[in-house]
Amino acid sequence: MGHLRKRDLAGLAPGEDSPLGAAVTSRDSRTLDMVREAVRHKQVLLAFQPVVSATPPNKPVFHEALIRVLDETGRVIPAKDFMGAVEEDELGRMLDCLALEKSLAALFKTPELRLSVNMSARSIGYPRWKETLMRGLSRRADISGRLILELSESSVLHVPELVRGFMDDLQPRGIAFAIDDFGARQGALRTFKDFFFDMLKLDGSLIRDVQSDIESQAIAGGTAAIARSLGMVTVAGRVEHPEAARMLASLGIDCFQGFLFGAPTITPPWEETSKSRRRKNRKNNQDAA
Repeated sequence: MGHLRKRDLAGLAPGEDSPLGAAVTSRDSRTLDMVREAVRHKQVLLAFQPVVSATPPNKPVFHEALIRVLDETGRVIPAKDFMGAVEEDELGRMLDCLALEKSLAALFKTPELRLSVNMSARSIGYPRWKETLMRGLSRRADISGRLILELSESSVLHVPELVRGFMDDLQPRGIAFAIDDFGARQGALRTFKDFFFDMLKLDGSLIRDVQSDIESQAIAGGTAAIARSLGMVTVAGRVEHPEAARMLASLGIDCFQGFLFGAPTITPPWEETSKSRRRKNRKNNQDAA
């Protein structure tokens, strides 16, 4: 039976040695095809989610720009549904370029805006990404001081030397760096020692049930204390309950992000304000005529 099983599997691709593996491989292939088409036709957009101060009245400190793609029906697909499949593919680099390009355009258009944008450390060595960044920074002198680049902890530890050189080059220009998904894997303390990030975003797994879980409180509070001693701003993501927000604030967390304070939206408040201003100007011009 084992011999027959091996022979039956001989022609299968890696990851297809079980019905589940075959389903995952097929799903990832479809996802790559969908993202590839969206990138080819630039059918991508940004959703914006506020990151607010932990101090009431919890005003936005900045917004995170989150890449979205449109499928063939025009449906908006969030990054969690495709990023895992494209992270190690060139498509991931191309998506990072498009996210950066659109974020820089938003910063150029709205001078009071401050944005964070996600990127993989793998994109540091991608020429088009660096060209996009330099071209965007050259448009306005103040853009670098309003841009935050977020790198996941896992991608940072994948190419640590590259990340260190990259940060050393750009931090003097005013660009801030955030370590995202902090605490999602082992090696977190090494990140404190080896890198000088401006901001630390705690992984959602550390936030879940923090209002009632003593271990989560100890980890979140200890992380906040270390970050504060190193001059880092702390952000708790996936904050969904008022009790969690109160607990995190008491533990020393500086900022919150989550549905409690605003879901990601493709029609951010500054766009609505701009549209209202244009409508008002158009009406005033009509009245004057």
